[in-house]
Amino acid sequence: MKHLFIKGSNETAPVLLLLHGTGGTERDLLGLAELIAPGSSVLSVRGNVLEHGMPRFFRRLAEGVFDLEDLVFRTKELHEFLNGAAAEYGFDRGNVVAVGYSNGANIAGSLLFHYKDALKGAILHHPMVPIRGLALPDMTGLPVFIAAGENDPICSPSESKELESLLRGAGAEVEVRWDRFGHQLTSAEAHAAAEWFQRTFAKGGQG
Repeated sequence: MKHLFIKGSNETAPVLLLLHGTGGTERDLLGLAELIAPGSSVLSVRGNVLEHGMPRFFRRLAEGVFDLEDLVFRTKELHEFLNGAAAEYGFDRGNVVAVGYSNGANIAGSLLFHYKDALKGAILHHPMVPIRGLALPDMTGLPVFIAAGENDPICSPSESKELESLLRGAGAEVEVRWDRFGHQLTSAEAHAAAEWFQRTFAKGGQG
């Protein structure tokens, strides 16, 4: 998978896995990573699927309608890529926190839904429920931050609440931030994610 790896100054800090939204690239979320965890190493990945020339992490049949067969395949592809990248770049595979926006948040959620211990935590900006009817792995104590928009035309509030409920049901510790905006990734939610990350991982929390 096309990607960037940037070694951080703090080797014990979680590695940030950056996952862009539709039409983005592996450079889109670098500024967000710097805000969230300045000392962390960064693994930023570009989606392998093109939709009208725009990179995505998996195909969809229509807006909000996922190609579930492709979702499962691409989730496995990303999971295996992470295992290989950890060996290649020498980072702890068990110390990876995903930061995803929109389509990237959805593939991060799919990693959590399909693979136990795939991630140490996740920051999901405007995610949807990746797949339904799945027996979820045990996520006891797994920290997840969700940023949601009350007026999001793509990811409805009910979608965010359902995802929160499913994650909590699997044992995850979920914090949701609501803003009165649409689907855009706002400065306010980025700063809230950074504050959550510092509180969760940097000050005697999960790492």
